[in-house]
Amino acid sequence: MRVTGGEFRGRPLASPKSDAIRPTSDRVREALFNIIANNPDVPPLEGAHIIDLFAGTGALGFEALSRGAAHCIFVDQSTDARGLIRTNIETLKLEGQTRLMRRDATKLGPALDRDRVEIAFLDPPYDKGLGERALHALQDGDWLNPGALIILEERSKNQIALPAGFHALDTRKYGEAAVHLLRFEPGKPS
Repeated sequence: MRVTGGEFRGRPLASPKSDAIRPTSDRVREALFNIIANNPDVPPLEGAHIIDLFAGTGALGFEALSRGAAHCIFVDQSTDARGLIRTNIETLKLEGQTRLMRRDATKLGPALDRDRVEIAFLDPPYDKGLGERALHALQDGDWLNPGALIILEERSKNQIALPAGFHALDTRKYGEAAVHLLRFEPGKPS
């Protein structure tokens, strides 16, 4: 597994030794970041503050940092995942641009002002409804700036029940995976 673009393009990322962590494939990450870069309806990645929920290896967050994001908060409960993320932070020398949190992504609690983000990546385990619960946690904890972009990966056959305030922009299917691009617009009817 490697970073597919930007400053760290081609640099390897520490990868899991088991199937307990399912990183987003290089192909899907590259396609996703091309969509973000070429879509005028989403916040720019350059200078963005982002959060990577269910971070696993942190591949989505590291890809965003490589392509110009200013800061990334990585969130994962797993000791193995946090070890991989910590290794990748140290290897890429990104200590000053990252924060690693041991927390349940579906129970984030309140955000501090400095924690609010323009872009959120959610790559939960499939088939458990965790993505929808994490959307609620982001909204309830005031983690998202108005107009924030949310990228949620789920199994392609599964429907996503969006909470009020989240609006679908696009869905792309890549084999078994579907990537949903959403916008957070509080107060706007769904």
